[in-house]
Amino acid sequence: MAADVGSRAPDFTLTNQDRQPVTLSEQRGKPVVLAFFPAAFSSVCQKEMCTFRDSMARLGTADAHVYGISVDTFFTLKAFQDQQKLNFPLLSDFNKQAIRDYGVFNEDMIGLRGIAKRAVFVIDKDGIVRHREVLDDARNEPDYERVFAELASLA
Repeated sequence: MAADVGSRAPDFTLTNQDRQPVTLSEQRGKPVVLAFFPAAFSSVCQKEMCTFRDSMARLGTADAHVYGISVDTFFTLKAFQDQQKLNFPLLSDFNKQAIRDYGVFNEDMIGLRGIAKRAVFVIDKDGIVRHREVLDDARNEPDYERVFAELASLA
C-alpha cells in the first residue's frame, strides 16, 4: 500500500536514536511530518535535517511531531543527532519495511542499495496523508514552504 495523499498513513513501529520504539498510530491527535532521508552524515541529508531543526519554532505553531527516518542503525542516528544537535527524533528503518510501505525504497543510489529516497509526508491528526513529496534525485531538497503551508492548513 503506497502512502498517497488522502489515504491512511501506513502504521509502523521503528526504533529511535535512544533505542526506544515509536509507533506512528500512537502519535494521533497531532499532525506528523515524516522526513525520509538516504543516509546520516551525507551533505544534503545533513542540510535537510538541520533545516527542520532550525524550523522547529515554525513547525511548533502547528503543534506537529517531526521524525527523520533512514535505514541507518540507531547507533548511527544517535551520533548524527548529537553532532547536528537535532531537536527531534530520528527513526531507524533498518529492516526497510517503512520505506517499502511508503513507496520510497531506492533500489540503487550510486551503488547504495535499498536506502530511502528523500521524501516528506505530512499526516494529519487522524492519520491521513495530506502532503507527499518524493524526490528521485537525492541531491535535491524538499519544498519546505509547501510542508509549512500544509501544516498551517491543518492548524
